[in-house]
Amino acid sequence: MANFDLTNLAVKMICPNNTVQLDDTGLPSVLVYIPAFKNSDVLTGGDDSTHPAFIVNGVQIPGFYYSKYQNKVNSGVAYSLPAEDPTANITFDTAIARCTAKGAGWHLSTNAEWAAIALWCKKNGFLPYGNNNYGKDSRESNYRAIPTTKDGSGNTLHVATGTGPLSWSHDQTPSGIWDMNGNVAEWQGGIRLVWGELQILANNDAADPDNPQNATSTCWKAINASTGALVDPECSTTDATGTTSGNTVRLDYVSSKWKFVTSISSAADSSRNCNFGAVTADSTIGDAAKVLLRALALLPDSDAQEADYEGDVMYWNNGVAERCVYRGGSCGHGVSAGVFCVDGYPRSNSGANIGFRSAYIPEIG
Repeated sequence: MANFDLTNLAVKMICPNNTVQLDDTGLPSVLVYIPAFKNSDVLTGGDDSTHPAFIVNGVQIPGFYYSKYQNKVNSGVAYSLPAEDPTANITFDTAIARCTAKGAGWHLSTNAEWAAIALWCKKNGFLPYGNNNYGKDSRESNYRAIPTTKDGSGNTLHVATGTGPLSWSHDQTPSGIWDMNGNVAEWQGGIRLVWGELQILANNDAADPDNPQNATSTCWKAINASTGALVDPECSTTDATGTTSGNTVRLDYVSSKWKFVTSISSAADSSRNCNFGAVTADSTIGDAAKVLLRALALLPDSDAQEADYEGDVMYWNNGVAERCVYRGGSCGHGVSAGVFCVDGYPRSNSGANIGFRSAYIPEIG
């Protein structure tokens, strides 16, 4: 334990907001602490409410610890360590299990947590680069990271965690979170689309494993379009017909762009996309609902221009029973990858481009 304490002290001396946390297996993960802030701290159109990432089961927390690196699985447990080939080919439910196996307080990164970090990046004037072009960023020619996985043609797929330049860190310092742009796209808890209806777990309740995220969980809530309040969903994963119109927030595809609405005119079992900065909300979506969508990094800020999001792309399928979410993009996404990139796939999906990372909240459990 004394050696571990010295290691943790050394990490903190180099990166003051970093810590090395042991889990129930006795093995370490390197984490970055994200202190609580309000919506108005990161959003021009935000209110003075605490950002959803910092409220769990109705109680405000002082902050959360986020994996500095995309996670590697060892003996069925996830770890955040540098210079590793990140684990891929993992389903949504398996990613949750690998994180919760670490013990109390550990969980799969939630969309609320990812959004808090993404919004902080944009507010502070930079969006991180990363491995979105087979070993390098499409906007950088001289910087590369250490390759760990290649395809049959010799193209780099994954790079070793944290081995890119400082432009790949979320705050562009050694203290930051690495690889949130590309490398492997990352599953996020607490968010899904059901027949085009947006469904979430309240605030950051997805961080608590006692709030299940299986397909039929009653923890899933829709968003009242007028008030922004969370309500029981109007669409069900067990209803094969779906519902295209109601009082909750849904996604429609209008003129080749995603729009938040209450009535869907174009539902299709197809992955369609547009630039994140081009996503809009129609007049049926009230101000409170817009604030929540912005806080979850699903709608551009009120004063943002499309170019402010540097080509990050939102992909959705609004014509199927369920689509869970991963963010960040992967090694082949190019400029469409980034912290505001959103993609939706079945929870059973896995592939060489899909990974995850854990987070830790000591107040849980």
